[in-house]
Amino acid sequence: MSQYTKMISQQLYDPADQQLVKLRAHARSQIHQFNQSLDRDQRKALLKDFLGNIGEHILIEPPFRCDYGFNIHIGENFFANFGFTVLDSALITIGDNCQFGPNVSLYTPIHPLTPHARNTGIEGAKPITIGDNVWLGGSVTVNPGVTIGNNTVIGSGSVVTKDIPDNVIAVGNPCRVLRQITDEDTHYWDQHVEEAQASSQNETQ
Repeated sequence: MSQYTKMISQQLYDPADQQLVKLRAHARSQIHQFNQSLDRDQRKALLKDFLGNIGEHILIEPPFRCDYGFNIHIGENFFANFGFTVLDSALITIGDNCQFGPNVSLYTPIHPLTPHARNTGIEGAKPITIGDNVWLGGSVTVNPGVTIGNNTVIGSGSVVTKDIPDNVIAVGNPCRVLRQITDEDTHYWDQHVEEAQASSQNETQ
């Protein structure tokens, strides 16, 4: 079994394997072009070329970093602000209508807890799944094996070490559920957004 096959099947593997080194080098070449480009359409074309499946409406502000690219799958209407970092040794799935603040990091690799084993360089990886309509605040870190539910908000600076359910606000290090997102929240924000939209339309008339 190749080290690549071990990696994508969530077994322990050697990241120094030459096939994996070449795959990371290809990703770095694509990322370099992406980060140097001032043309949004060109950046989107580059993402389509080396990431996994991505939606048509996707915007990632440079600089962006990832290990492989092909393990990253993103839905429609996605936005990530500056400094998005993805260590995608395992599959990373992001749903529709997600927004990430600056310096969000998604980490799938895991390393042995004991020094002797860790110093061999052998590592593993666990997938990350992020549902639809998720907002990750600035500098959020998501650890290996975590699932974040639909419609959930993660507060800035949080470190997400365990699964977070649907429809909640969660914050902290380690990240914990603060409260549910309620009907009152929906009413409050719908009302204020409608007022803002009406005001904007009046200004343009």
